[in-house]
Amino acid sequence: MLTVSAGIVVLWYLGAIWLNWQVVWDMQARAGNAPDFATMVSLTLSHARPLLPAPHQVVVETWNSLTGPPITSPRSLVNHAMVTLSAALAGFGLGSLAGVLLAVAIIHVRALERSLMPWIIASQAVPVLALAPIVIVALGALGMTGLMPKAIISAYLCFFPVAIGMVKGLAAPDALARDLLRTYSATPAQVFWTLRVPTSLPYLFAGLKVAVAAAVVGAIVAELPTGAQAGLGARLLAGSYFGQTLQIWSALTVAAIVSASLVGLLGLAERLVARRMGARA
Repeated sequence: MLTVSAGIVVLWYLGAIWLNWQVVWDMQARAGNAPDFATMVSLTLSHARPLLPAPHQVVVETWNSLTGPPITSPRSLVNHAMVTLSAALAGFGLGSLAGVLLAVAIIHVRALERSLMPWIIASQAVPVLALAPIVIVALGALGMTGLMPKAIISAYLCFFPVAIGMVKGLAAPDALARDLLRTYSATPAQVFWTLRVPTSLPYLFAGLKVAVAAAVVGAIVAELPTGAQAGLGARLLAGSYFGQTLQIWSALTVAAIVSASLVGLLGLAERLVARRMGARA
């Protein structure tokens, strides 16, 4: 992992030099300067408005935006991250609940698998960038603004992996295990809670990890067509409007940190549940 990370950083620096070279050269030529190669490399890696910022520029900008302004300031990435996180968590909760309930219904009513599963899969073929403005405008006409429209977009993205994973997990117990419980006169509810649910947990957590990352993406995408004043999506829009590539990259970095942290928390929860159930964590 360290080797791959180092290779990415090296390629990133080379890409920053290559993409920023012509811009810096033109600026120096207009100023009547003729810098040598080493000076040009230094200038391309410290340009104020680079086409591709160098890794150290992104780190510095992210750190300054996180620790410099007060948390309540519109320039603080902590403030923007909290706005996006609240919508993502709300959407994650709604989408996960919908996915689990849908999977339980499909397992118990087999006809639903043929009638609903094609529509569930087809729903993910609709680009969220096209769907988000429609949903937000429609909900706005109904008086729903603020957190809920963004949460619904996040829920739309994250219910699919939860539903598919849970259906697979609930159907994972083989026929011999189910027949064994029936020989003990177990009720359908007992079969569900003692066999299907424990077996489905690894599949559920795998789906939840995908879903929580998708929920963050959904919250950011939902902020784009609303002209939001806060949130990582609003930060990305502001950076694109004013050509602040460092601001864009720092917002993307924080979004990645938020997603990775949520996935890590779910991984920890999975290990705790596995240990509680006596399985290997």
